[in-house]
Amino acid sequence: MRKLNSFRSFFLAATLAIGSFAFSSCNDDNDGPSGAYAEDGVFVVNEGNFTNSNASISFYNNNTAQVEQQVFETTNGRFLGDVAQYMTIYGDRAFIVVNNSNKMEVVNAATFKSVGAVESLNQPRYFAALNNDKGYVTEWLNYDPTTFVYPTGRISVVDLSTYTVTKTIDVGVQPEQLAVVGGKLYVVNQGSNTVSVINTATDAVEKTIPVADYPTSIAVDAANNLWVLSSGNKVYANYPEVDPAQSTAGALTKLNGANGAVLGTYTFPDVAASASQLVLNGPKNKLYYIYDGKVYQQDVNAESLSHSAVVERSFYGLGVDPDNGYIYGGEKNGFTGDGTVYVYRPDGTQVTSFKVGIGPNGFVFN
Repeated sequence: MRKLNSFRSFFLAATLAIGSFAFSSCNDDNDGPSGAYAEDGVFVVNEGNFTNSNASISFYNNNTAQVEQQVFETTNGRFLGDVAQYMTIYGDRAFIVVNNSNKMEVVNAATFKSVGAVESLNQPRYFAALNNDKGYVTEWLNYDPTTFVYPTGRISVVDLSTYTVTKTIDVGVQPEQLAVVGGKLYVVNQGSNTVSVINTATDAVEKTIPVADYPTSIAVDAANNLWVLSSGNKVYANYPEVDPAQSTAGALTKLNGANGAVLGTYTFPDVAASASQLVLNGPKNKLYYIYDGKVYQQDVNAESLSHSAVVERSFYGLGVDPDNGYIYGGEKNGFTGDGTVYVYRPDGTQVTSFKVGIGPNGFVFN
């Protein structure tokens, strides 16, 4: 475990002491924020600066319009780690994948008190729970400094009662997001341009589905169909200028959740433009994603891509509140200081904004 130098240890202790005093002065309960994060609000995943171990989680309370920063550190008396990649809530637990610390922290979702951690992972990326006892983590392996890629990918199967890895499954290169549908685990492999389909009863790969280049996101709609967002392969003639002759366009691919059959591929028109950050609204009938520096909304039953942006700007992280459809965008501000979250109504009009930690890359609504 990385040791804190004396200054950072003192700073953390002082911060926690001040935070504890502020909380106890407003509450009669001296046992800490019991259920504090069960309020209507949103967790913001702040990636932090690479190698600086300053990843954090912020919480925005919708009822008070107040932001609490560094909720993991304040509650548990230690830093979260280096590069918060992803967070999700399943049941009464929140799972936080901390990429460059090679671990996944597990906390009580209402109090944010630590209940365990999965250690000794290898560049973990994303997590999905099958049930209360079993989950899956995507990992990148065997970094090659000559090509700057991780040529091997795997899934670690996690026992969620002991927080230990019980087995691993080989998949494609650089596996990213994953989703469970009908007893199958679907994993997008960014470096292989494929989706691996795993039987969750046997943990065996049953099939591999080719998709457009550089798939990074996957989502499940109300009909249990899967949507895979690919950014396309961008080759730069003179960065940031893209060479269109050598590059490929991104696409949305629709898969049948029952058998993995490709139901449709919707290719973006501009080879030079990238697509990212696929998310769904609450009813799961509208897709949201970033394309060519703007936020687009797409009906899951539409037969063509949307040509009208709902928000005319790009973000480092994107989320949609399942209750009211508000769009949340995280601005990293060059990783030079606090990030900013902007909130929009479904029609794209801005509601508010607030400061968070460094590099806001995702949102979890409760």
